Amino acid sequence: MSAGGVSRPAPQVLEAVLERLTFVSEETGYTVARVATSRGSDLTTVVGSLLGAQPGESLRMRGWWSSHPQYGRQFEVLSYTTVLPATIQGIRRYLGSGLIKGIGPVFAERIVEHFGPETLDVIEQEPGRLVEVPGLGPKRTAKITAAWVEQKAIKEVMVFLQGVGVSTSIAVRIYKKYAEKSIDVVKTEPYRLAADVWGIGFKTADAIAQAVGIPHDSPERVKAGLQYTLSQATDSGHCYLPTDQLVAEATKILDVSGALAARCLDDLVTEEGVVREMLPGLDGPIAAIYLVPFHRAEVSLANALLTLLRERADRMPAFGSVNWAKALTWLKTRTGTHLAPEQEQAVRLTLTSKVAVLTGGPGCGKSFTVRSIVELAAAKQAKILLVAPTGRAAKRLAELTGQPAATVHRLLKLQPGGEASYDRDNPLDVDLLVVDEASMLDLILANKLIKAVPPGAHLLLVGDVDQLPSVGAGEVLRDLLTADTVPRVRLTQVFRQAADSGVVTNAHRINAGRPPLLQGMTDFFLFPCDDTEAAAALTVEVACTRIARKFDLDPRRDVQVLAPMHRGPSGAGALNTLLQQQLTPGQEGLPERRAGGRVFRVGDKVTQIRNNYDKGQAGVFNGTIGVVTALDPDEQTLTVRTDEDENIEYDFDELDELAHAYAMTIHRSQGSEYPAVVIPITTSAWMMLQRNLLYTAVTRAKKLVVLVGSRRALAAAIRTVSAGRRHTALTRRLTT
Repeated sequence: MSAGGVSRPAPQVLEAVLERLTFVSEETGYTVARVATSRGSDLTTVVGSLLGAQPGESLRMRGWWSSHPQYGRQFEVLSYTTVLPATIQGIRRYLGSGLIKGIGPVFAERIVEHFGPETLDVIEQEPGRLVEVPGLGPKRTAKITAAWVEQKAIKEVMVFLQGVGVSTSIAVRIYKKYAEKSIDVVKTEPYRLAADVWGIGFKTADAIAQAVGIPHDSPERVKAGLQYTLSQATDSGHCYLPTDQLVAEATKILDVSGALAARCLDDLVTEEGVVREMLPGLDGPIAAIYLVPFHRAEVSLANALLTLLRERADRMPAFGSVNWAKALTWLKTRTGTHLAPEQEQAVRLTLTSKVAVLTGGPGCGKSFTVRSIVELAAAKQAKILLVAPTGRAAKRLAELTGQPAATVHRLLKLQPGGEASYDRDNPLDVDLLVVDEASMLDLILANKLIKAVPPGAHLLLVGDVDQLPSVGAGEVLRDLLTADTVPRVRLTQVFRQAADSGVVTNAHRINAGRPPLLQGMTDFFLFPCDDTEAAAALTVEVACTRIARKFDLDPRRDVQVLAPMHRGPSGAGALNTLLQQQLTPGQEGLPERRAGGRVFRVGDKVTQIRNNYDKGQAGVFNGTIGVVTALDPDEQTLTVRTDEDENIEYDFDELDELAHAYAMTIHRSQGSEYPAVVIPITTSAWMMLQRNLLYTAVTRAKKLVVLVGSRRALAAAIRTVSAGRRHTALTRRLTT
């Protein structure tokens, strides 16, 4: 039935070659495309879900003809399959489109010229004959043959998955994970997909399970739903959920009774799929349910920290009996500046305690304190390692101290699968380990790092606890500061030089719940704009034009747009599209690649959105920033130069691991600093407007902050303190 209650006629079939994709919605898969039919030279418009179809493919589409008041006659696609083209022209276009790795337009022309209408039959049945084509040696021939076989197998999987709305990139991943077993796994164990295949959550696996006939109240389904609910909670930062909360949230998702969910949860505990632990709470014991890796990590991290704190051996024994007056006088000759009393306390604490935490806001001298600690440790020939969670933060730490600094991932040399080369059995050779931007450390990464610290070494964690907590689960820095067993110093004095900065002054005002000063500031501005879409347009103009003109900053390199959320007219997603149009517009003759709703071009600023341990020298990690430096349609690869100065190659079917980074969410910007930040702050992001979010965004700027949007939204952000703590038990484990 149509929306108006009138029956639609039976679907018709349209066969055509996909010429170009005009519009693709990343979220829904809705596509507007232009296709060439055999009826004439004019292109036809088709609309609907064409997820996975690429220009050059011949499609057999089922759907209906309709007439759009603005765009005229078009074909509404209900479903489609790809078909191999039959004409020489179609074969040339199909092969030249870059669908088969190793064949671009030049080789497509040569192959079709040699084999004519038999081309696809030759590739299919006698691929060895490809060496007859000038320029095609055995190596490229073998590559083309393998790519053809893989394409066929992927297409088979895709046809099977199409009925449940699975996108091409996920179908490709399923194939890469299970190869010829793909369809068997999907039919018989669909919930495995959620655990095994990145990009598939419970909801997609559940839709597939329903399509293959798994009952709604199947224990397998309920247990998968419980684990999914816990996994969602860890994505929101929680290490565990109380049993009652877990059962209540899971039953909403699953639409089953609480009694069935509770029984299946007991089974999961028995099967060791999850861990149940009774934790002390304010109103009595809490029955906490953990996913196994998070329970292991929390227990392990607490034990490792307590072991370090209690260790009698000392890898820097000289500081136990040092003449501090003499040491600090020597330090002043090295740095040219006296330490303030709080800073001196932090220096002494770090060099005499095995574990110390240093926190404080901008302009309070955390960086100078770290530099002083490193200077003194180096003077005693200590082995020093400096790390930070991101490449940018590590670079900044190296510049500040004059010592090499690495990301945590690189320091630990994480292997495919996420296991570290350094751990309790093979610790780092270090006397002093300094971890900067520690507010970004999530539970899993913190555990990997602390496990690798040898007995007797000193550990210093440095960070601003008032910033947003880590993207991953846990609140490690906050939990350590709350545990009385862990020595800490909080720097509170803002130094005079920093106090002259509007960025620093207003960061502290926002953190204290007061509005920023906007009059007479040379580095902090508000462009008022109440309409959300107009604010988005103004954000782009400020970032691309006004800042460049007034401050001589490069809009791509020096300016970062930070949005409270991804969605919405002034969210990071929409802003990236607008900013890309300004900074890296499409140009005739230059290659580009569409993946989902995004188009990638050389020069694009991009960010990695998942940990991938198989890429690069030591993996590429969520939050890594880079620039697209090359796009090869023949080899179907895109190259990114990361902010750690490494060239990373992506196959075209891996591009959903990348997002544009002209604009990013404030959460994703943690640990990075930029010369200038532009922050759209509108009422459309009402649910996200919180004080620590705005404070984090402002403290990302080294020189300049420009707010664009509504005074009402700004006031709401400053007024709203983040609701509730995350469910973590690290503080309890450190104090009991």
